Amino acid sequence: MTTIALRRRSHVIADSVTMLRRNLLHVVRYPGLSMFTILGPVVILLLTVFVFGGTLGAGLPGVDPAGGRDAYLAYVMPGILLITIAGTASGAAITVAMDMTEGITARFRTMAISRSAVLAGHVIGNTIQAIIAVALVLGVGVAIGFRPTAAPLEWIAAAFVIVLIAFAISWIGVAMGMQSKTVETASNLPLILTLLPLLGSGFVPTASMPSWLQWFAQHQPFTPFIETLRGLLVGTPLAGNLALAIGWSIAIAAAGAIWAIVIYERKSVR
Repeated sequence: MTTIALRRRSHVIADSVTMLRRNLLHVVRYPGLSMFTILGPVVILLLTVFVFGGTLGAGLPGVDPAGGRDAYLAYVMPGILLITIAGTASGAAITVAMDMTEGITARFRTMAISRSAVLAGHVIGNTIQAIIAVALVLGVGVAIGFRPTAAPLEWIAAAFVIVLIAFAISWIGVAMGMQSKTVETASNLPLILTLLPLLGSGFVPTASMPSWLQWFAQHQPFTPFIETLRGLLVGTPLAGNLALAIGWSIAIAAAGAIWAIVIYERKSVR
């Protein structure tokens, strides 16, 4: 029985690697989605820092107005990184929707391929894309003056959090793609995720918001995500945000996985 279980596990792993390779080749052949994922956050970063940064930075607590732009760059960078991760969900949703509408996923169901491997290939592939996109956007931030103060252990912790969040968002993106009946719907549905950093502490402190919006901003997942990266990269107080970020990531990944698996299984019996 143990031997059979090991064979099944190795079969799932091998299929997952094959599907991952397929998704990475898809990225190489269709680079437009990846470029948009990177260019969008870069444009937002340059716009907010060089157009609004001087004024917004001067309004941050304890900031010298003369150094407002640099202070705002340090403040906004974690939010930009989260927008980058959220933006990759659109790419995942579009890719999955294309496979669904073009009949490729239906073809996979008739082949001797592990069902979990099909989903895992999309999720792991999109997570890798998100990590690369974050690294490139972070590089742009450093090029225009972002100077993290993180120690080596804090960099490791920040990398772990980024991977965990990217993995969770990838599951949501895959589930949205499977839920969508058209590619157009799949491209629009994940946009809600890119709005959450704006409605959190990504661009301004939540204390400056109206009370009703402040409550939402403080209790949605992207605020602890942002505050965790901000604390690790530039040394602001972490408080309980690290634990909240990990907890939210696990909950989002679990919800996305269940959502995607239920849809996949339901459509497999049709």
